[in-house]
Amino acid sequence: MFDWSTLRDCILLKRRNAKKKVLRLSTTQSNISNIGSSLQQMVTVINQFEIMLVKPVVRSNQIRQVFAWPLVQCSSILTQCSTTERTIVSSTNQKERTFLDGHKKHDKYFMTFRRFITGHEILLDRHTNKGTAFSIEERQIYRIHGLLPPTVTTLELQADRIMENLRNMSDDLARYIALSALQDRNEKLFYRVVMEYTQEIMPLVYTPTVGLACQKYGLIFSKPKGLFITIYDKGHIDDVLMNWPARDVRVIVVTDGERILGLGDLGCNGMGIPVGKLSLYTALAGVAPEYCLPITLDVGTNNESLLNDKYYLGLRQKRVTGKEYDEFIDEFMQAVVKQFGQECLIQFEDFANRNAFRLLKKYRDNYCTFNDDIQGTASVALAGILASLRITKRKLSDNVFVFYGAGEASIGMSNLLVFAMENEGIPVEEARKKIYLVDSKGLVVKNRPAGGLSEEKNRYAHEHEPINKLEDVIKTIKPSFLIGASGQGSAFTREILEIMISFNKRPVIFALSNPTSKAECTAREAYEATKGQCVFASGSPFPKYVYNDQTYVPGQGNNSYIFPGVGLSIVTCGIRHVPDEIFYIAAKTLSEQVTNEDLSVGLVYPPIEKIRTVSRKIAAAVAEYAYEQKLAAFYPKPIDLEKFIEEKQYIAEYECALPPRWSWEKEK
Repeated sequence: MFDWSTLRDCILLKRRNAKKKVLRLSTTQSNISNIGSSLQQMVTVINQFEIMLVKPVVRSNQIRQVFAWPLVQCSSILTQCSTTERTIVSSTNQKERTFLDGHKKHDKYFMTFRRFITGHEILLDRHTNKGTAFSIEERQIYRIHGLLPPTVTTLELQADRIMENLRNMSDDLARYIALSALQDRNEKLFYRVVMEYTQEIMPLVYTPTVGLACQKYGLIFSKPKGLFITIYDKGHIDDVLMNWPARDVRVIVVTDGERILGLGDLGCNGMGIPVGKLSLYTALAGVAPEYCLPITLDVGTNNESLLNDKYYLGLRQKRVTGKEYDEFIDEFMQAVVKQFGQECLIQFEDFANRNAFRLLKKYRDNYCTFNDDIQGTASVALAGILASLRITKRKLSDNVFVFYGAGEASIGMSNLLVFAMENEGIPVEEARKKIYLVDSKGLVVKNRPAGGLSEEKNRYAHEHEPINKLEDVIKTIKPSFLIGASGQGSAFTREILEIMISFNKRPVIFALSNPTSKAECTAREAYEATKGQCVFASGSPFPKYVYNDQTYVPGQGNNSYIFPGVGLSIVTCGIRHVPDEIFYIAAKTLSEQVTNEDLSVGLVYPPIEKIRTVSRKIAAAVAEYAYEQKLAAFYPKPIDLEKFIEEKQYIAEYECALPPRWSWEKEK
């Protein structure tokens, strides 16, 4: 058995010159003998590894080889790390895998093993596997010849084969499972399929199918795709983050699973949301997948059905709240910065209302963070509103808005709407008077007998008599926009929709709740009740609808139009903070991508097929603002921001797996 303590004790790195930061090996002849003996034993256990000691205080070009064995090389790798006390030496070679990284916490020495994978392992690694697209030469060099059928296929043909199989499956959950398995097996093929067939695949990797996948997570779980950090890891979150194999993490999507879509508390099962969101970061905006880290913070669940479900994979306890919860989140935020740097984006997803607003307020000025349910939803809704005005021919401030649902989504939309009206010259208090919220207790008004008024709701509480029913609210307030974010399916009844058309020539109806079963109404219901006169958008996709020989294309007001582009800008330009102005700019840029042709068929968002280009334009606009406000860390500022960002976008194309080759001997 290899004696780890011998190697640890025998190899000592000492700083001899603090000013020059030069590190040297200090070993005795007997120690080298002991090391050699240990390494010979190690060869029988671990084959073809490089053993390296890492201390994060010296520049990476200061490398001293100690000695080499035929199969094992021992070197001291001395490298600088600016954001963490832990470094993993990486390689540009796609066949190189970091296998194990250990560390000695007190003296801060680290040991890393690396190897070059060949043979069957190449086919098992999602980053390197090309399946039947490996050329004959690649198969021979990497010793996989004979492990694949003899025909060499193209990436395009592989994508066609995947789509053929998906279309022949019986239901969307089966398709979700198949796509998840593909992502585990061949990463580039997965993203090629999503990029090429975006309109068909996006509902499978995200809403509405991801909601069902979260509900069935314990049953369909096969392979982890992120980190699970539990309340029991409190005090050791930094150590858990160290276990993630990639070190250059630039985007984290994190949830505690308490409010998953409109489905409520799903606890650990909510991991499907961060995984799905980050898949869209790559597919829709081109953020490289190796930069992405999905995280679930498991503090328990109050969902009794999950606690009694034998397949549930999370902590079987009631949710931790209060001071212990806050300390847990604080430690998580600090650990992320320690491990991945101040510019690592932390996107909060599906936290309960009581936590979402206060955590955003607490962290937004000190971390690179935003809450997609509050700010992303607000931005995509505002974009749809701005595009709708080109149909209704009215100024933004000439409208009255009723939001059904007064949670984080509706409050976020209201706040950004007020910000937009401010830019039209409308005072804040005047802008708020044009916005009405309706929650489970009725219209939000001052001194409401039923209570239930939070600080956020109070900003939009009017001096008005209480009204309990949405139908009566519509009759009394007479809004031009009716926007649903309640999670209450079929809340916009035919009668309510008919009331809207009675005093609006072109009423605007947004049913934004997800998944489809929670939508306040369907596209068909809206078009039929308003005789084809409404401007409609929804959170989940609905098919085209023909009414009186006119084809209507419902717009999907999905956050995926916003957060990938914003994230792409943050990743490429190193934006340190994410103020609300960024989401206003993103909304305005998105609305400008809607053409008159789109508006003629009822679309208030660009076709989903254009979303990669749209994301790039949003990223460029956000980056321009960031440089103006000195929020970007990447310098000098690129001359052409959009071109610079385009060059950084991930492309799902196979690369030649062969090592570089050249003629060495001079021709005589």
